[in-house]
Amino acid sequence: MTAIGILGSAGRMGRAIADALASHGATLAGGIDAGGDPAALSATADVLVDFTVPGALAANLAAARAGGTPILVGTTGLGAAHHALIEDAAHDIAVLQTGNTSLGITLLARLVREAAERLGPAWDIEIVEMHHRAKVDAPSGTALLLGEAAAAGRGTELGDLSVIGRAGLSGDRAEGTIGIASLRGGSVAGDHQVIFAGPGERIELGHRAEDRAIFANGAVTAALWLAGRAPRRYSMAEVLGL
Repeated sequence: MTAIGILGSAGRMGRAIADALASHGATLAGGIDAGGDPAALSATADVLVDFTVPGALAANLAAARAGGTPILVGTTGLGAAHHALIEDAAHDIAVLQTGNTSLGITLLARLVREAAERLGPAWDIEIVEMHHRAKVDAPSGTALLLGEAAAAGRGTELGDLSVIGRAGLSGDRAEGTIGIASLRGGSVAGDHQVIFAGPGERIELGHRAEDRAIFANGAVTAALWLAGRAPRRYSMAEVLGL
């Protein structure tokens, strides 16, 4: 059986992944948290899953490279420098980075990309996400993932189009932009809605996470798929064959 090492094993996702392993025919190679040795875990695992913090990414990637161990990066709140580290690591190991491991979100992102491509800039795109009160980053990694899908459908980058929240006299909405709004409260596992607003009509595509187990199951499915892959950067869409 494939042995999976969990970076961030004491966190919500780490615990959920550990609980999901047996139902997927996988075993736990071990887990570490802040202060642990990722290199030692990499040496015993067939594949690593990383749900830690952005500040730990460099060390976790270095450990995975040293051990020649594929790694799934599910940590959110990553910036351009983190993605550069991932691209560099992917020269030596298989790396799958995603803002959401849900298989449903993966399919939603494909639908969003196709809708953005076919509807064109005359349709305004707004993304609304809501999470539990303890979530520390905003917008969510999933909202950014969906925004990137919409931008790709329009043949450009999200950074060129995104409007993160609005306040005050924001003026008329610029054509072609992609708005993202974040809500926080209660125990919401994750709600995401992508609104395409055209002249006289709207299309709304959405996903509601009812149980954190969907993310854990998706992460284990992706990790098992990643094990043994050739070095390069992969995506959740490839796990589903999209």
